[in-house]
Amino acid sequence: MTDFQAFLDQLWIARYVILNGLGITVSISLLAILAGSAFGVLVGLALVYGATPLRLLVRAYTDIVRGTPVLVLVLASYYVSAAAGLDLGPFSAGVLALAIFCSSHVGEIVRGGLQAIPIGQSEAAKAIGLTFTQTFSYVLWPQALRQFLPAWVNTAAEMVKASTLLSVIGVAELLLRTQEIISRNFMSLQFYFFAGLLYFVVNFSIERFGKYVERKTAVPT
Repeated sequence: MTDFQAFLDQLWIARYVILNGLGITVSISLLAILAGSAFGVLVGLALVYGATPLRLLVRAYTDIVRGTPVLVLVLASYYVSAAAGLDLGPFSAGVLALAIFCSSHVGEIVRGGLQAIPIGQSEAAKAIGLTFTQTFSYVLWPQALRQFLPAWVNTAAEMVKASTLLSVIGVAELLLRTQEIISRNFMSLQFYFFAGLLYFVVNFSIERFGKYVERKTAVPT
């Protein structure tokens, strides 16, 4: 009981440091998921409906990014952007790297969802005079969304876990803050377990949000 009480005392002392790290982790993850998902939708559309040159270019982009370790993307976003004269701080470079990684996966998810829809759906929409924009908005997108939503939730959770890699470029996210605390009190097991619990809460919240959207978009039976 004494060890647990000592942990609680140290946790109370470090509460603002942990909350700061958690806030940065959530902020980076949220920005990367939103930006990566938005760009990923465009990537998916290009893969399905783009002209051949565009489709080949986007296919090369997705294959290269998906085949590159996230850590390499993080280092490249930070150091290559600096060499190119772009004034990106660690936070912005981290968001950029994770958004690029997220977009390649979301693009493949969107592509799979759109291509899984029977061709008859598009043909029926054309038969009643709908434009491509109307067909996509009212016929294809709602059906594709229901199919790729579970995979998108998994990708969003991966972005939260990948944010731990940003400590290598000096982003003071939750893991780095936890390591700083451990260097002062040497309670490795307790604080790593607590950090893992916080990551679980964030990812569980994403999973619950995904379930909520699934219920809202489900076809009534």
